[in-house]
Formats: sequence, C-alpha cells, structure tokens
Amino acid sequence: MAAVDLRWPDGLPVAERRDEIAAAIRDHQVVVVAGETGSGKSTQLPKICLRAGRGAAGLIGHTQPRRLAARTIAERVAEELGSEVGGLVGYTIRFTDRVGDGTLVKVMTDGILLAEMQRDRLLSRYDTLIVDEAHERSLNIDFILGYLKQLLPRRPDLKVVVTSATIDTERFSAHFDGAPVIEVSGRTFPVEVRWRPVGEDPEDDRDQVAAICDAVEELVREGQDDVLVFLSGEREIRDTAEAVDRLGLPHTEVLPLYARLSAADQHRVFKPHTGRRVVLATNVAETSLTVPGIRYVVDPGTARISRYSTRLKVQRLPIEPVSQAAANQRAGRCGRVADGICIRLYAEEDFDARPAFTEPEILRTNLASVILAMTSIGLGDIAAFPFLDPPDRRAITDGVRLLQELGALEIGRGDERQRLTTVGRRLARLPVDPRFGRM
Repeated sequence: MAAVDLRWPDGLPVAERRDEIAAAIRDHQVVVVAGETGSGKSTQLPKICLRAGRGAAGLIGHTQPRRLAARTIAERVAEELGSEVGGLVGYTIRFTDRVGDGTLVKVMTDGILLAEMQRDRLLSRYDTLIVDEAHERSLNIDFILGYLKQLLPRRPDLKVVVTSATIDTERFSAHFDGAPVIEVSGRTFPVEVRWRPVGEDPEDDRDQVAAICDAVEELVREGQDDVLVFLSGEREIRDTAEAVDRLGLPHTEVLPLYARLSAADQHRVFKPHTGRRVVLATNVAETSLTVPGIRYVVDPGTARISRYSTRLKVQRLPIEPVSQAAANQRAGRCGRVADGICIRLYAEEDFDARPAFTEPEILRTNLASVILAMTSIGLGDIAAFPFLDPPDRRAITDGVRLLQELGALEIGRGDERQRLTTVGRRLARLPVDPRFGRM
C-alpha cells in the first residue's frame, strides 16, 4: 500500500487523540470509541485506521445508518485525503457504487454490509470494519454487532471499531468481551436549554408550526447565527418552511434537509454562506451529520419511530416523543462554534419522565426480514443469536409465521429446522420488506 498523506483538521477531539486511538487499534481486535456530537468520529477514524496500518490487507469498511451520511462522510474524508470520491475513498449505497480499484476506505450503509454477508460470510474483502453510530441500535446495527461477535474468532486478522455517542458504552464493551473504551469529548461550549411547552396553558392555542415560528423569532433576536429545527418528516418540513418564509426575516435562507432530497439540495447545507440560515431537518441531523455553523436548536421533542403492532400485524411509523438521550443529541448540535441555545417545545417535567434511551429497534419491529437474512446466511436459530438485546419470543413466532404465509420458509420434516424455499431465497436478495418483495 502506497503511503497516504494524512492531514488532520484543527480542533477535532478525535484527531487530537489519533496516536492513542491508533495504538488501541493495533493492540486490540475490537475498540469502542465514544464521542459526543461533533467530535470528529465519523471523518477521522478511517484516517486513524490508515495511520495504524490498516487497509493494507483489505478494505477499511465504514458503515453508516443513512445514505445521506454515507455519501457526505465519504466526500469529506476524500477531500481531507486530497482525493476524489472513487479514489482512495469510495462509497456504496443502494443503486450507487463509487468504489474504485485503488479504494482503501469504503463508506456504506449498514444494509449494504448486511447484503455482502450473504455472499461472503467471512467478509474477506475487509481488514477493518468501523460500525458508526452504534448507539442508534437499529435492527441492522444490532445484527452486524451480533454477526461480528461470532465472526471475530474465525477472522483474528479483522479489526473492528465501534463508535457511539457517550451512551451506554459499557454494553458494547461487554458484548465484545471487555473491549477497551476510549471516550473523546465533543461539544466545546455550554448550551442553554429553554423550555417553551406548547399547549400546556389552556389559552395557548398554537400548533407546532406556530410554536416553531415563535422560537425562531426568539432566537433571531439573540444573534445572526444559524438555527437548526428538528422535524419528524418531509410534510412537517414543507409546512414549517412555508410558515418561516412568511415571517419575512431579513437576510435569512430556509433550507430543508432530509434523506430523499437530491444530492445537490443536500449539499447546500454544507456550503459557505452569508446571512442566517434556518435548517429544517429530520433526525438525520441528530447524530450522523454535523451541520456547520449551528448555534441555535429548536426541538419539538418528537420523531417518527418504527414500531410493530403484534395485534394488527403491521409495521407503523407513529410520531412519538424522543428519549432523553435523543433530545440531548439534538441539543448537542449547537455549542460547536460558540455558546448555544436549545429551545425545547415541551416541559422540563415531560423531559424528566421520558425513557433514558431509545428502545432498540429489534424490540419493536417485525422480525421477518431478520429471520429471512439469518436463515439465508445459515446462522441458525434467531433465539440463540448473540444480540445485545434478545428479541421477544412472540415477535419471533410472528416473523416465522409471516414468512411461512409468504411461502418463503418451510419447516423440515423430522429435524424441525427452518429452510428457505425458492421464493425465500429470492426474497432474501431483495432490499425490501418481505411482504413488498412478494407482491
């Protein structure tokens, strides 16, 4: 492997501790790196792996929960290495593969890595894997962490770096038999939290959009800096954008940020600008991306959370209150450039009553896709798989029954083992819910 010119941005805590992290990667098979919002985990760790000599015997794989983050991080790391995307650094997301023959770092969605597991059970293309944003505890992330726990004894040459916000890091360490945890500071300025609950006073007849507009006007009086508003979906973003535009704030640009935006529109958020910006984002901006220049945050305290109804047998996306950890992640998005202000559109008592962490997705989802993938790879009984949080037995039964109804799974005579049918093998190759794949 030719020498790579590694340059390190000023002021990123992860970059400042690169020697310590590189030494830990050399000395241990698994390392957990915990850092607050904006610490530089996502962009600096691939370079630290290169510094530690990784990428010589295989690719450095770097998983992200979201396509937008995968592409943006690949572009940023490539820029810092003085390379084009598809050169030293590439990315793969659904329908797009920008990985070249000379690529050392491959950024991808975690779903892409799951698909590769079905074709290459040893993940032999990689000498290092970075599992980013593990604290999100998505279905894909939990599956990857369980799979790696089984794989590592068979791949003693494979190094794994698990990154997390400073949330429940000991769980990840214990999962990998006491892997070292390196905690890195992130936010550098204090954040003032203001509570502006909506609808608690009987005379307060504002809806959420009106409350957001009031909060934006309050923050505009504080200074010229940029505002980040968290919203639960595209429709809410469009409605709020129209309302904020109607405020007629001078020298103010309103920008949406969500996964389905075109790449050009997504990039506008990261380009230098004059005046003030109000960025209206889904929770893609909660952990995966650091939007530059944000000093103020408006948090309605809700998000769309995927949840399976065992009674109705459907996966739903209700809008629910976010956990304390998610709310703190949102507040952490300001305070990167100067003292920050976070306005929460709910009461402090409401916050105190919320769960500390977001419930792992595996405990609130239909397991049919997971069972299909596990059966395809030959990982055996889902109940015996080393998940961080084992799923509920009833959810497993529902998943198996659904796959049988779809004609994807059959129970072998005599041994009671689950086997994929021809339909099941085809469904396992499709990156969609089995019910949609069978249509």
